[in-house]
Amino acid sequence: MVLAMAAFALEDTFVKRAAASMPVSQVLALLGLGGMAVFWCLARTGGGVLVPQVLSPVMGLRALFEITGRLFFVLALALTPLSTTTVILQATPLVVVAAAALLFGERVGWRRWLAVLVGLGGVLVIVQPWSDGFSPLAILALIGMLGFAGRDLTSRMAPAGLGAPVLGFYGYLAVVVAALPVAGYTRAAWSWADQGAILAMLAAVAAGTSAYTCLMKAMRTGDVSAVTPLRYSRLLFGIALGVLFFGEALQPSTLVGAGLIVISGLFTLWRAPARR
Repeated sequence: MVLAMAAFALEDTFVKRAAASMPVSQVLALLGLGGMAVFWCLARTGGGVLVPQVLSPVMGLRALFEITGRLFFVLALALTPLSTTTVILQATPLVVVAAAALLFGERVGWRRWLAVLVGLGGVLVIVQPWSDGFSPLAILALIGMLGFAGRDLTSRMAPAGLGAPVLGFYGYLAVVVAALPVAGYTRAAWSWADQGAILAMLAAVAAGTSAYTCLMKAMRTGDVSAVTPLRYSRLLFGIALGVLFFGEALQPSTLVGAGLIVISGLFTLWRAPARR
C-alpha cells in the first residue's frame, strides 16, 4: 500500500510536469492510452478485456465517475499546487463512508458522522471559500475528489468476475474519453517539441499502472483494516514532492486542514465495524 501511494504521488508529479508544456487534453489522452496498453497486455493472460460484464449499468456509472475524477483532478494538478490537490484528495475515504451509509444502509454511528464532518471541515479550511484569497480553481480538486469517491463506491458494486487488469483498462479508457471535451473546448494544438514532457508522460504511465497494481495486491491480500490507513502516506509523498520539485510553500491553513482530514479518516477506520 505504501508503494502504491508513493507511485500515485509520482504519477501526479509527472502529470503536473507534462501539463506545464502540453495541453491538458493531450496529457489526458496520452495517460489514458498508455494505461490502456499496459492493462490490455496484462489482461490477455486472463481472457482479455472484451467480457460481457463490462456492459453492466454499474460499469457505465463507474466510467462516468472515473471521467469526472480524472478530468478535474488533472486540471487541478495543472492549475493548482500539488500539495493542496493531494491534501484535498485525502478526503475521499470520508466521502465514501458517508455515501455508503446513505446509499447502502451501512451502520455509521454518531462518532463516525462527527469525524466525517470534521474531515470535510478540514477541506473547507484548505479551500477557504470565505476569504479574500479564495481561488475558484480549488474547486477543481474538490470535484475530482468527489468523482473518485463515486468511482470507489461503484467499484464495490462492479461484477466480481472482473479482475484488476480489466478494471484498469476501462478506467484508463475513461481517461481518454475525458480528454475529448477538453480538446473540443480549448482547441489547443498538441505539441511534441518538449522531450522532457514526453518522458514525463511515459514515467506517469509507468508510475500510475504500477500504483494501481500494488493497490489491488494490497486490498486483495492484506487485512483491509491494516492496509487502508496507509493510504494517508500519499499525503506525505505529495507534499514532499510539491515542495522539492515545484518549490511550493505550505500555508498554515493547508497543514491544519491536512491534520483534520487525516485524524478524521483514521478515526473513522478505527471505529469501523470489523469485517468477517
